[in-house]
Amino acid sequence: MNQRLKKILAPSLAIALLAGSASVLAQQAPKPENLIKWRQSAFQIVAWNTGRIKASVEGTYNKDEVQRAANVISAIANSGLGGLFAAGTEQGKGWHDTSAKPELFKDPKKFADLNASFGKEAGELATVAGGGDVAAIKAQFGKLQRTCKSCHDDFKSKD
Repeated sequence: MNQRLKKILAPSLAIALLAGSASVLAQQAPKPENLIKWRQSAFQIVAWNTGRIKASVEGTYNKDEVQRAANVISAIANSGLGGLFAAGTEQGKGWHDTSAKPELFKDPKKFADLNASFGKEAGELATVAGGGDVAAIKAQFGKLQRTCKSCHDDFKSKD
């Protein structure tokens, strides 16, 4: 490539690289309101699937329904959900005002431990659901609900 062409292209290349880098950085640091929306959405999906399991184990049992719902909960619980509680999301609005208590952001170790328990119990529920033993599913579902409750008790504002 000749020198003249290099001089013409170099600034354009630098601008393109900067724009690409800015785009990558913007993707790595979502806006707080997006993080709040995403976590609110994830927990709505968990709640819906929890209701599906509860209805099936307390009513007419449907193994496929329970398995699908348990798989969804496990996938969400083990997806890195804790990353949606980043600094800067202590207050704010996603679909609605956040219900996360400030204490969540002051005790990240406890939150991480509760989040890990959620993932573990959700994964176990998906495994147990595959067996179709309603008593075992109810027992594991109870363990999962206790992990949810302990996190809510410590870190979620009452509605």
